[in-house]
Amino acid sequence: MKAMPEIPYQKSAYYIFDRGYNDFANLYKIEQIEATFVVRAKKSLKFKQISWKRRLPKNILSDSTICFVVYKSSKDYPLSLRRVVYYDEEQGREFVFLTNNFVLPALMVAELYRSRWQIELFFKWLKQHLKIKKFWGTSENAVRIQIYCAIITYCLVVIAKRRIKIERSVYEILQIIGISLTDKTNLRDLFDKSNIKQCQ
Repeated sequence: MKAMPEIPYQKSAYYIFDRGYNDFANLYKIEQIEATFVVRAKKSLKFKQISWKRRLPKNILSDSTICFVVYKSSKDYPLSLRRVVYYDEEQGREFVFLTNNFVLPALMVAELYRSRWQIELFFKWLKQHLKIKKFWGTSENAVRIQIYCAIITYCLVVIAKRRIKIERSVYEILQIIGISLTDKTNLRDLFDKSNIKQCQ
């Protein structure tokens, strides 16, 4: 979150934030450059409802225009916002979103946030399978290179696993290779002769 003010926001881009992010002054900057944001609203949010839509699509419980009533919030973000309440059938729970986009269909607002979950799952997968615990650089190029290298490594291991017919998971293979980096044993022999127990 500390790095958010340093992001060079782009016009017409979409920025999706979790409920933990409620820097309305920064959200106002996004509004000023004509970009779109979608953020989960905190339950404690104080607001006044200005108008609302009566005909709502399935799973949209509310679609209204609001403004802040707390001085600091209204000072940081002096314009009105759109508040969308969405019911997720899969999770059996409601989600409340705030956005500065009054044109998008309400379901699309919810779908934009759902796409954020997929990104989170992707990074979770990266950490678990590609051993990316942290990024070595902070620039976009540095992050891209590290992710590309990790994915290429993973793909090469999958190819080797299929060709050599290694009866271990990709995770286990990566573990064994990780502790055998200085070993000059042939890859096939490494796994044929490996006495390493199943990795937990």
